[in-house]
Amino acid sequence: MLAVVFLFALLVSNLLATFDVAPAKAQIASALLAAPEERREDATVLGYEQDSALVTLKNGSNDLVCLADKPGDDTFSVACYHEDLEPFMARGRELLLQGITGAKRRDIRFDEIKNGELSMSREPRLLYVLTGSGFDTVKGVVTEPYLRYVIYLPFATAESTGLSEGKGSPGAPWLMGAGMAGAHIMINPPK
Repeated sequence: MLAVVFLFALLVSNLLATFDVAPAKAQIASALLAAPEERREDATVLGYEQDSALVTLKNGSNDLVCLADKPGDDTFSVACYHEDLEPFMARGRELLLQGITGAKRRDIRFDEIKNGELSMSREPRLLYVLTGSGFDTVKGVVTEPYLRYVIYLPFATAESTGLSEGKGSPGAPWLMGAGMAGAHIMINPPK
């Protein structure tokens, strides 16, 4: 009997944990903060339902897709990116659901791009990532915000871009993953 009570309590606590999802309006407002102000109104926003399923919260009319903060952790992170990056991002989310993380997740996606199994634009495509310690829904602001920029440029090298492959001065662009399918230019503004 004690085991049944324990299992029931565990099940209830797990179900309650899935309901810690911000309202759609707050998810949309916070996700759009990663986008340039003049592009926010027409951006598509993906966010989470009470069961943590990812859904479209707002249909947009431009080429920008914004992703709301994922519920269930202590961090705040939203992103906006060019719609051509959605297959790459969706595949990353799919692999995470399968428990595949880190270098293995990266390598799978990069191999799939290289082999033509995963779509990835060969033209530069921008990703905006806004992180912070939280989001104040009343004020509509991110606590301790930090916005960084990533420009995906598959197979780019130092020679093809003229960029350093190492972190330079704060605010200076640099190339990460040179020569790889997921090569990208990082721009980390000073904190």
